[in-house]
Amino acid sequence: MTLQELRNQFPAAPEYLTQILLIERDNGIVPNARLADRLEVSRPAVSQAVGRLKKLGLVDQDRYGAIGLTREGRTVAENVVRRHFLLEHLLVSVLDYPWDKSDAEAGTLQAALSDELTDYLSHRLGDPQTCPHGNPLPGSDIEKKYLDALSLTEAESGRKVKIIRITEEGELTDGMLSFCQQKGLAPGKIVEIIAQNPDETQCKDENGKITIPAIFSTFIRWESV
Repeated sequence: MTLQELRNQFPAAPEYLTQILLIERDNGIVPNARLADRLEVSRPAVSQAVGRLKKLGLVDQDRYGAIGLTREGRTVAENVVRRHFLLEHLLVSVLDYPWDKSDAEAGTLQAALSDELTDYLSHRLGDPQTCPHGNPLPGSDIEKKYLDALSLTEAESGRKVKIIRITEEGELTDGMLSFCQQKGLAPGKIVEIIAQNPDETQCKDENGKITIPAIFSTFIRWESV
């Protein structure tokens, strides 16, 4: 079944499959409630959608309610994620579109992207392994390293770190991408941790002190420099 054929049968299927994949790789399991929260729909709506996806052979569900992707479902989800990430790079790197708005725009555009144009974009963009926010492409060489990276809340005072990723959940947190854009907290940014407390992470860069609310810093991943 092609992606277009799937959309014709169940227009919301690609978004459901994509979010199942992204939740699974960050959290291990995908309960109905978490998927409902991510998609901002009701739990009965998720149950109904999962039932349709099961009939299409794209997901399964264990006795405890955790949702999983079948081989075909995972292939579809990875295809959609790849299109989405490449469109974000096109918007940000080529068109200079605001970094904090690229995720939403890519979500609107991805349905129109053909397989041929997807491959062409990847080649022209240098085959990126992450989206502009640092989330790794499924199956990329750096996927495990980036998924296993620690939260900024776990970096001790005095340590210099390089930001490598704003998690998918962070991208969906109200105000986070705008805050990161304003403060320059993008992948590749190096900061020094000043202090940690339950409410915030305090760090500094070449321009001075940056205070990051814990609701944001928990979704920022880093590596040592």
